[in-house]
Amino acid sequence: MEQDYPLVRDAFPDLIAELITLLEDEGEHELAVRVRDVRLVARCDCGDDFCQSIRTAAHPKGQPYGEGHRCVPLLPSKGMLVLDVVDDRIMYIEVLDRPPMNDQHDLRR
Repeated sequence: MEQDYPLVRDAFPDLIAELITLLEDEGEHELAVRVRDVRLVARCDCGDDFCQSIRTAAHPKGQPYGEGHRCVPLLPSKGMLVLDVVDDRIMYIEVLDRPPMNDQHDLRR
């Protein structure tokens, strides 16, 4: 059950604060509210040293999201932040080419 997973805001409060600001700047007010409560379901296991992406909902690896999917690219001051959203639910937070994130609760999975 996804509610058993920790909140991303507890592990990475700075990331969530930045996402809220960037989403508000893009006019994505509903997503700015929703991002506060996303869960840390899994960290990306691609092995690339530039990737710190976070899975925020269960989804079969390697499968397309399908109907209702959209990408929300944001404009951070460093690196890349892109959200994968399905029917207004944040499924994945791409975190690329950014300084290492400090996990506040060492919630690596």
